[in-house]
Amino acid sequence: MANNNNYWKANISLIVKCLAIWFTVSYLFGIVFVDALNTIRLGGYKLGFWFAQQGSIYTFVILVFYYAKSMGKIDKEFGVEEK
Repeated sequence: MANNNNYWKANISLIVKCLAIWFTVSYLFGIVFVDALNTIRLGGYKLGFWFAQQGSIYTFVILVFYYAKSMGKIDKEFGVEEK
């Protein structure tokens, strides 16, 4: 039973980390701090605009692959991986 609890703690911890990164990039960088970030340019575009239009999508895709890889490691560590 303790092993199950540790598995779910690791799982929830990973989810919280991914959601925090996603929230930071999509909401904070794309909406709240957009004016401050717009003073920086990336590829000819203002950075705040870039995060709102492209950066949050790229970050989401990267997070999907990161989550899948990390969950594979967690599953393997606790002996519940797919065979």
